[in-house]
Amino acid sequence: MRKITIEFFHDVICSFCFPMSYRMRELVKVMPEVEVIHRSFALVREEGEFDRMFGSREAAKEEVLGHWAQANENDDLHRFNIDGMRRADFPFPTSMKGLLACKAAYFTGGEGAYWDVFDALQTAFFVHSRNIGDQAVIDEIIRETQLDFVKWQRHYQDSKTMEAVEGDLLLAEQYGITVVPTLIIGGKHRVAGALPLARIISSIEKAKE
Repeated sequence: MRKITIEFFHDVICSFCFPMSYRMRELVKVMPEVEVIHRSFALVREEGEFDRMFGSREAAKEEVLGHWAQANENDDLHRFNIDGMRRADFPFPTSMKGLLACKAAYFTGGEGAYWDVFDALQTAFFVHSRNIGDQAVIDEIIRETQLDFVKWQRHYQDSKTMEAVEGDLLLAEQYGITVVPTLIIGGKHRVAGALPLARIISSIEKAKE
């Protein structure tokens, strides 16, 4: 069976990436020939970007929670805890710490470890209202996985891991990606948005033609 490579560009703080990750896991169950490669994309690299986009980090919260409501409708399992996040007393996190945590997981245990940490961070954020911009929270989430924490931490602190994240961001620019989730099928076919599973499969079949 010929392998089909799909690069899955996503961000830990991206609400529509949450339902998309679930569907990609369902995809590999029905299409085991698909090989998923996880790629970083930063919606908000630094805190100042919240001010530029929304006026303030506080104003960003209500705006983004509106996106969560839409994403919850899109989510097959409707898992978003919007009220919990509205009550939470921390500002919305930026992208980079979570992306670095995922990439460190990749260097610790491969693509599967990356995916597990990505999903763990998103579940902590979108379902359990945990602050994934807080280093202590990230460390705690990693300890809750099957990863060797000491080994993960070594990669997390290694400059080569950040270089790998930056490499993904550069690759996203080269592909012309401006939104996530985005899939790149076979290195050339681009599919954007949290599409239903049937449409993802259809896009893959078309790419194979």
